[in-house]
Formats: sequence, structure tokens, C-alpha cells
Amino acid sequence: MRTTRSAGAPRTAGVVFTAAVIVYFAAVVHRTALGVAGVDAIDRFGLSATMLALFSVVQLTAYAGMQIPAGQLLDRFGARSVLVAGSLVMAAGQLLLALSDQVGWALVARVLIGAGDAPIFIGACRLVAEWFPPRRIPVMVQTTGLIGQAGQLASAIPVAWLLHSQGWTVAFATLAGLGVVAASVAFVGIRSAASSASHAPERFLSAVRSAARPHGTRLGFWSHFLCPFSANVVALLWGVPFFVTAQNRTPGEASLLLIVLTLSAMITGPLAGQFTARHPLRRSWAVLATAGATLVAWSVLLAFDTPRPLWQLLLFVVVLGAGAPISLVGVDFARTSTPQERLGAATGFVNMGGFTSTILGVLAVGLVLQLVSPPGASIYTLDAYRVAFAVLLLPWLVGLVGVLHHRRRTRTELAAEGVHLRPVRDVLRWRRPSVVRPRVR
Repeated sequence: MRTTRSAGAPRTAGVVFTAAVIVYFAAVVHRTALGVAGVDAIDRFGLSATMLALFSVVQLTAYAGMQIPAGQLLDRFGARSVLVAGSLVMAAGQLLLALSDQVGWALVARVLIGAGDAPIFIGACRLVAEWFPPRRIPVMVQTTGLIGQAGQLASAIPVAWLLHSQGWTVAFATLAGLGVVAASVAFVGIRSAASSASHAPERFLSAVRSAARPHGTRLGFWSHFLCPFSANVVALLWGVPFFVTAQNRTPGEASLLLIVLTLSAMITGPLAGQFTARHPLRRSWAVLATAGATLVAWSVLLAFDTPRPLWQLLLFVVVLGAGAPISLVGVDFARTSTPQERLGAATGFVNMGGFTSTILGVLAVGLVLQLVSPPGASIYTLDAYRVAFAVLLLPWLVGLVGVLHHRRRTRTELAAEGVHLRPVRDVLRWRRPSVVRPRVR
């Protein structure tokens, strides 16, 4: 993909990237803050466990539903304007959440947070594609994701401390202030390297079809659908109750498991970026290997009808944690399959995949838990969780079929263009860099 970087590009690219990742870090703090405030939210709004789950689902649905519109806004207006607006919308949502004590207004606040969050990551990816050479882009995208994972740790420690020491209103008002700071950083530090904004934008459905038409982009969607949802289902809602009530772990041990899951994602990200940059023809290998490892991890865990030792649970979350950074390979598929003027919409389309599978997974586990448990139950047995988590095999199979189908179609298209896969023995020669066309996978 072409870039139009100026003579001062290296220094300017660093400034732009720093500003973009600061904005994304703040967005992840916004996205995950409620995860440390579940008990406080139950007390403040009088929530049941089901209504608390609805808070997460509403936010994720707004985020996923806004991906393609956010991508179109990026294509039309550029990253700077859209990231400023997204940060301010999230700030408004956090301020509303800070001041509200009614469920209805709290749900509106969650919608604002999800909608404002929607363009942040795909905007950061677009800036990386504009400002960095093609061989560095996969590593820089993974670095962006790694810094976002650090935002999740920030929610778990300083936000939790602020909430418990200063109270709900001060904590979420402070997060609103963080949104204003992020908007200011975006306004000052972000600029585009290419004139990608469109003054004659396509209609919505036409833009969606155009962005999603390449099989490489569809392969990216299904890669993003397949890889991260297991980790998200555990991290966003069902991990802590499963570990505490079904695996007999203490709350501290459950928190440790979630931290290890996050650290696994942070460590895997740079490795995935190096592999993707070095072997662009073999990116689907990483996707399929991670999907296979995730299936094995779930199968081993759910095969036992007794609680597992801590070391086995640690291995389980390490494997699941790798799914989040590997899902970003899907974003790289979109980058190498899409013209610059449609990159925002295509990246939004791909990014919608993992959040769609996450919503389906969270809802499916909750529904099955209710079906297999006594009426009115709020604490579920290990056997109930075994049945509920087994349902995650369905989205896994759907995602796997999507990856394999579009992988085959993509390779057929490349072969027609004269691009053929090299023998495996050549790919595995790590000392000699791969020299391939940039539009391959």
C-alpha cells in the first residue's frame, strides 16, 4: 500500500503514532472500567446479575454496530477529526454514568461509550498504514494492541483504587476528564500523511459492499471472528464467577488468572507482528494454529468434572490470551486487500468480527446456564458451566469454516494474478527475509 509521507516523516510518524496509542490506551480504560465496578454498579442501580450482563452487551453491541459507519467517517473526514469526536463522546458517556443513578440513563451512557470507542482502534490502524512502511505495519499494529492491553491493566489497578477510595461519582467523572485529555492529544498530535478523505462519499450500502468484496478482507473478518471471543467471554463476564464458584479459586486467584490472560496477549502480540511481517503468505497459519490451541485448551478443561489445579488454569488462560493479538492478523488482511480510500470501512468491517462472536458467546453462555440450572439460580455449578462453555464450539466452527473457505478463495485469486505460495522449506528459512509482493497473505 502506498503512503505519502513527507520529508520529515520518521519524526512526525513517531509523534502521530504516540498520540494515536495514547488515545487508544484511554479508550481501553473507558471500555473496561465497568469490569472493576460490577459490585458497585449492582449497589448503585439495584441490578440483578442479568442486568449487569446487559450493561456489557449494550456497550459491545454499540461498538460492533458502529464499526462500518465509523470506518466510513474515517475515510471521509480523516483520523484526526474522528478520534477527537470519539474521545469526546466517550467522555460524555462517562460523565453521564458518573451523575446518573437510574438504569435507563446508565444504559444510554454505555451506548455512548461503545459508540465513541468504535473508531479509535481502526483509526489508529489507519494512521499506522499511512505513516509506516509496509514491512513495519504488522509490528506497529501489534504494538498498538499491546498498549491497549496495558489500558486494561490500568482499569484493574488505578481505576479500581480510585473507585474504592473516592467513590463512584469521582471515579467516573475522572474518566470523563481522561476522555477530554485524549481528545486534546488527538487534536494536537494527529495528522494524516495522505489525502484520503472523500468529498463525494459512497452511499452506505455501496461502501459496505465495496469494502467487503475482496476475499482477503472477508478472510480478515473471519480471522477476527474466530480468534478472540473465547478470551473475551472469560475476561468480560464469565471468567471470575467460573473460577470462584465452579473452580473453587479465591477472588485474588481469579484476578491473577485474568491478569495472566492479559499478559499473555501482550507477550504474544509482538511475536505475531514479527511473524506476519516476515511471512505474509502464511498469515493464516497463525490464525489456524491459535484456533486449534484454543479448542484443545477448552477440551482439556471441560473434560474434568472436578475443579482443576491452579497451574492448569494458568495454562488455560495463557492459551486463550494469545487469541486477541492473533485476531489482529485480520486487520492486516484488510490492509493488503483494500484501496487506501476504503481502508477505514474495510478495517471496521474486519474489526466487527471478533465483537460479533463475543456478543454471541456471552449471550449463549448465559442462556445455557439459565436453561440447565434451577429457576432463580444466581450461582452455577461446575457441570452447568461445562455444558454452557461447550456451546462456544458453535461460533468456533462457524469461524473456522469462514476462514478455510475465504483462505481458499483468496489463494485462488492470487494464483490468477501469478502469485503462488513458496515451498514450506523456503518459508522456514528464518535467516533470509521473505521477498514477496505486499498484496499477499
